Amino acid sequence: MKIRHRTSYSYRTPVALNPHRLLLRPRDGIEVHVRAFSLTVRPEPTLAWAEDVFGNAVATATFSSMTDHLLIDSEVELDVVSPPWPVFDIAHSALFHPFDYSHADRQDLGGLLEPERADDPDDVVGDWARGFVAGRPTDTLALLRDINFGIHRSFSYQSRDDEGTQTPRETIARGWGACRDFAVLFVEAARRLGLGARLVSGYHTDMADPGSRVQTTHAWAEVFLPGGGWIPFDPTNGAMGGFNLVPVSVGRSMDRIMPVSGSFVGMSDAFLGMKIDVSVAG
Repeated sequence: MKIRHRTSYSYRTPVALNPHRLLLRPRDGIEVHVRAFSLTVRPEPTLAWAEDVFGNAVATATFSSMTDHLLIDSEVELDVVSPPWPVFDIAHSALFHPFDYSHADRQDLGGLLEPERADDPDDVVGDWARGFVAGRPTDTLALLRDINFGIHRSFSYQSRDDEGTQTPRETIARGWGACRDFAVLFVEAARRLGLGARLVSGYHTDMADPGSRVQTTHAWAEVFLPGGGWIPFDPTNGAMGGFNLVPVSVGRSMDRIMPVSGSFVGMSDAFLGMKIDVSVAG
């Protein structure tokens, strides 16, 4: 499979580009194997590669000249071997919710267990999440499936190109959102139930189903269950498992896993627009 991701910015007058943070190289793993990757940026920057705390490949682009355009073009060739009907070998201790993570797992998960409560002091998201709990105890995987499908069934998808993510409370109140809004809602619901969860940015590659909710880039969630590891949940498409998904970056919050982030110095009306094109070839 080949994926090409082009992001272009245009400016009314030349601007000075501040360093840009690029998260574009897919993650190698059990189900995704990267065979080749290339990155072209115009105007040509100085590129510095590093891994962040989650093992994401981060390129920092530093520019030395003024410009009225910016083009970021990545191409990757990879193999995706995730099965369409995965079986998760969840440890017996985690089959039913609620359960306790081991001390070592709790230490490693750290902030991925902690909800964001600043925008939800009266725990609207927690009440919403607990509405899916059928009993105590309840089947852990069935609970997560219900939340995943509940978002897919109950909320309207609306593509949104502007920056930023709705808070989970806003998504519940509005009844609609983009893929990143649904992913954030799912992650926060899982954390309110005591589960370790993280956000994922990457690509959805289902070319065979034109009726699916396919984005140029995509966001979903993963929950850590002992024995099963990090299990993907895609509330936008109502799917579970890594089939048709190519992860590029993972993190605690959406603002740290955006494919391209950066700023410029110039006139207040200098920015003309941004265009994103993603093509997938089998």
